[in-house]
Amino acid sequence: MTVREKDPDNNQDSNDSVNTNLEAQNPQPQAEFKEGGYGWVVIFGVFILNAHTWGLNSSFAVFLAYYLRSGSFGASQLGYAFVGGLSISIALLVSPLATTLVGWKRCGTRLTIFLGAIFETIGFISSSFASRLWHLILSQGVSFGLGMGLCFVASAAVPPQWFVKRRSFANAIAASGSGFGGLCYSLATNAMIANIGLPWAFRVIAIICFVVNTIASYLIRDRNHAIGSVHMAFNWKLFKRPAFLLFQAWMVLSILGYVILVFSIVDYCQTVGLTASQASLVGALFNLAQGLGRPAIGLSSDSVGRLNIANLSTLFCGLLCMFFWIFGAKSIASCIVFALLSGSVAGVMWATVAPICAEVVGLALIPSALSLTWLVLVLPATFAEVIGVSLRRSGPGGYLHVQLFTAFCYIGAFIFGWALRAWKVWELEQVRLDKEQRELAIRDEGLLSSAIERESQNNDHTAPPRRRLSILRGLWAIERV
Repeated sequence: MTVREKDPDNNQDSNDSVNTNLEAQNPQPQAEFKEGGYGWVVIFGVFILNAHTWGLNSSFAVFLAYYLRSGSFGASQLGYAFVGGLSISIALLVSPLATTLVGWKRCGTRLTIFLGAIFETIGFISSSFASRLWHLILSQGVSFGLGMGLCFVASAAVPPQWFVKRRSFANAIAASGSGFGGLCYSLATNAMIANIGLPWAFRVIAIICFVVNTIASYLIRDRNHAIGSVHMAFNWKLFKRPAFLLFQAWMVLSILGYVILVFSIVDYCQTVGLTASQASLVGALFNLAQGLGRPAIGLSSDSVGRLNIANLSTLFCGLLCMFFWIFGAKSIASCIVFALLSGSVAGVMWATVAPICAEVVGLALIPSALSLTWLVLVLPATFAEVIGVSLRRSGPGGYLHVQLFTAFCYIGAFIFGWALRAWKVWELEQVRLDKEQRELAIRDEGLLSSAIERESQNNDHTAPPRRRLSILRGLWAIERV
């Protein structure tokens, strides 16, 4: 007797047990926790923190274009590209340390963020005195990356803790800070280098960074104790989950395409005849599109489905790079259009990583899962721009290989992401849930896994198992996931 053939009484008992299990998995009753509230203050804190970490890092495209044309440190193109990739990889590599510090009672989220602000400030101050490439590697690469990582990892898991129904929207607003920060710093950095010189540009940025990030560390408050977060830096058992592996593949290919696109767009514009100020404007508009696009992605994710929006946005960016960037972006007007379109979806993984992670591993395991995710992204983040620069050729069409590689990265990410969606649809079909229970199960893999386990216990042992081949149905099934 299959699951669908069970009598109504047994169906009701099974549904009641699933409902009881879902409620038991919720560590804090709804009466004690109201969605939003101080959570919006937390979102503002994470927003300005992202603006002065990842937003600042986005302005490296302006620094890179300046380094390549001025030869300030007498290094090769690959050497300069390595600095930008190193800052991202160090930020991701420090995730186990940051996760451990957050879980340590004597430190916690706020102090970890404050330590990150200190290292960022040291990095920019040191960069202002740099005269060799290795100085730049240690300061703008290692020290800044260490500070950015402590701030980012400590704050990334906090927004989802304050929201349920509007989790994607809230997380996307917080993530959009990097876009608006990139907009401001792309324009400001180019202006400061032209007017007060490179050293003082670094010093001004250092002062602003320290003040704002210190304020952000005070505003951000976590709910780790309330939800029972597990701060295990190396939870290797997660790699036994097929859905988690598909999630990692989506992230790896997305970060490869994203880093190359973000760091190359300003230099590309100058290769097609735009001036430094015009190219800086295009880079700024790219970041503006990120700032505006991420909340839109989050809002639509909550209504249409997080995996649906994340994958469609990934595919759209790949197609933009494949066709628009290669054949259309040749003038300032077309470059601006490309920057606005691609910028709105290029960083979709940053806007959806935490909510999707909750759907893949469950809310309680988000810190551990994100810690492993950042480690997995270290190598692709380190060498993404190095790959991009090495693929670049001189003369007309010199960016063709870069454009193709970026496009295929995003398209490949879509393939793995869509497979993850199919897996999620298959999991949801394993249990019978009413509308409210289904919504909870979609948002939290921990609840769904518990419901599946309870359902299997209530089924007859003679019931034939569901065929894994039915996973393929999720590739074309119209579902809100």
